[in-house]
Parts: sequence; C-alpha cells; structure tokens
Amino acid sequence: MPNGVDFFDRQFRGQIAAGDFALNPFEQVALPHLRGDVLDLGCGLGNLALAAARAGCRVTAFDGSATAVERLAAAAAAEGLPVVASQADFSSAPVSGGYDSVVAIGLLMFFPRPRSTDLLAAMQNATRPGGVAVVNTLIEGSTYFDLFGDGPYTLFGHDEVEQAFAGWEILRSSHEEFAAPGATRKKFITVIARKPA
Repeated sequence: MPNGVDFFDRQFRGQIAAGDFALNPFEQVALPHLRGDVLDLGCGLGNLALAAARAGCRVTAFDGSATAVERLAAAAAAEGLPVVASQADFSSAPVSGGYDSVVAIGLLMFFPRPRSTDLLAAMQNATRPGGVAVVNTLIEGSTYFDLFGDGPYTLFGHDEVEQAFAGWEILRSSHEEFAAPGATRKKFITVIARKPA
C-alpha cells in the first residue's frame, strides 16, 4: 500500500470512529462551485461528494483508501444519493470522461512530478467546456512531510497551479498556511477555474 494511502487510511478509521464527517475548509470553498456531473478525485471519506449530491449533483468519486470508499458508498446508499464510489490507484489509473465539475483536493502532491502534472492535465481535459475545475495541493515552502512517508511527492511552485490554468477564468486562487506537527508548516494553494465555453 502506498505510504500516503496508508497514512490516510489510518486517519479515516479514526474519523469514522469519532463520527467526524464535517467538510474541511477546502471542501467548504469548493462546494458552491460544483454542479451537474462531478468527478471527485481523492474523495477521502466522501464528505464533499455527499454534500454535492445532496445539492443535486451526480457524483463519481475515487479514492485509494478502501476504508474511505466503503464509508462513502454506504452513506450514499443509505440516503439514496446519486454517488458512485470506487477505489483507484492514481499512480496509474487513467482519468477520462466529461464532467461539469472536476475536483482534486489534497491529491496531486502524492506522486512524482511527471504523474502530478499528467493528472492536472487530465483533470483539465475531463472538464467540459464551461465547467469548473477545483485543485488544492501543498506547494513549495511546506515543511511537513509525514504524510508522504518514504513515497514520492511533488510540491508545485507558489503560482504554478494557477499558471497551468492559463486561458481559463480564475474564479478563486488563494494560499493558506497552517502549523503542523513538529514545528513544521503546511502551505497550500487552492485554484478554482472555469474552462472556456
């Protein structure tokens, strides 16, 4: 099991035991921009996928954690929500199809740079004209690496993700920084962009 998946699988089990299913700040920012057919890559416990489905979206969600996918599928079934949840290995799984909204929160950083940039491009290709892509990832300046273990990772440059959306309408681009264990820091960028119609 990749180190990142193992890290989050343990975290997800703890959250399930605690009943902690609140949207994180990045998911809260993303939710109002989601519509229609939604692709959620690295969906975690599915809190955003479920919220989007409750708001009328049809959601296809993938995560590397079996724990996360099982919880999301069960929760969606219990509420009769239009969510299809599947496990995927993003180090090789293709991203295809056409969606009105494509989301990757905290995913792109877990791969070597060539794969991270390929996934970003695949997200853009999977976004229908006039649709919205939401990307959130750690960037250079972050000093918290426990979640990567011995696995690969990519920290994009300060404005690199936004620059990758040249020609799109940038609806939001923001940087956030948080304290992390061991006097380290997490630095994130969140970009929400609309593809030209």
